[in-house]
Amino acid sequence: MKTHPMPLDHLEDEGAFRAAIREWLAAVLSPDWKAKLVGAPESDYVAFQHWWFDELRRVRLATPHWPRAWGGEELSLRHAVILNEELARADAPRPDMFTISLFHLPATLFAHGTAEQRDRYLAGVRDRGEVWCQGFSEPGAGSDLASLRMRAERREGADGRCAYVVNGQKVWSSYGMHARYCLLLARTDPQAPKKQAGISYFILDMESPGVTRRPIPQINGGAEFCELFLDDVEIPAENLIGAENDGWRIAQSTLSAERGLIIVDLAARLQCGMDMLLADARAGKVAWWADTAHRRAYMRLYGRLLAVRAVIDRMMAEVIADPHMGNSPLPSYVKLLYSELLHDHWAFMLARAGLDGQVAVPRMTGDSNQTNDSYDAYLWSYAWTISGGTNEVLKNVLAERVLGLPR
Repeated sequence: MKTHPMPLDHLEDEGAFRAAIREWLAAVLSPDWKAKLVGAPESDYVAFQHWWFDELRRVRLATPHWPRAWGGEELSLRHAVILNEELARADAPRPDMFTISLFHLPATLFAHGTAEQRDRYLAGVRDRGEVWCQGFSEPGAGSDLASLRMRAERREGADGRCAYVVNGQKVWSSYGMHARYCLLLARTDPQAPKKQAGISYFILDMESPGVTRRPIPQINGGAEFCELFLDDVEIPAENLIGAENDGWRIAQSTLSAERGLIIVDLAARLQCGMDMLLADARAGKVAWWADTAHRRAYMRLYGRLLAVRAVIDRMMAEVIADPHMGNSPLPSYVKLLYSELLHDHWAFMLARAGLDGQVAVPRMTGDSNQTNDSYDAYLWSYAWTISGGTNEVLKNVLAERVLGLPR
């Protein structure tokens, strides 16, 4: 059986740790992995994502940020930065399909789950590569998530066991077509004085009777999102996370992961790409670099990138001090700054590509965070200004709750 370098065996020496990651990536990852996914059917991408997760798991890098008690490595912030830098430098795949499994699920269960829930569901991710999705947004309840209407009614069966019967619709569930479980918000008290007060948080088995999934075709030709329809779906009472009607507070742990921690990796990859472009430009390989206005515009983007990385460093310091981050506004700041930079960056690159860059070509299957196509990346950048709460709504929230401005 072929063996690979084990980077985590070299944590005592940061240089050796970095070298071991590079050696492992060179040994396991084909340099043409992106080309193989261009124009490929979705089934190929799903199989590739499972393969990549298994490779990460084989060298204990699938869940390095988890506590050791739950199968992680409790990797230090410094080592996590090195890992992200080397994955970005190698343009390695992101385990996109496992984003909810690796970040949102543990952020929720570490803070609010029972020991039984952590044992059962974190082991499913760690040992079996189970895919999770998120059931938050609804038609008419996206950024104003507290307006959700999905109902969950507690009922006691003839055998004395309690369950919640759930009805309603969810939308924009990333990779929901392939998920085994779902983190679900539903209204359990429609008479609560505040709409946030009557929401509960559940674990939904996606194979339960009454669950229907439908993919949502996107403007760029992909279909990574889906909508969910629940018709009299029974969720056992033991799948309630936290207390009944406390789901809104619990959801803030999930949203902190979505708005902040995931962007740590993405910002590192964006900087790596921009650094490589600057190196090519200075070597005379980029035609538009000769134009003074274009150079200045790009360096303004690069300055914004460094500012985003500085805010991310502040956020990570808060994570170290308080893993649950409480009511910190920094994840919202990071999400706003990163999403607007990402959009402006790809708008600049698309403009530099001219009309030839706006011709549709076969796209790389996936969520377009790693595409080499400026057109596809530009279209996808709009998703970041919408997901996790639209930027417009987040700006209002920050204005009211941080700056103290009137509604």
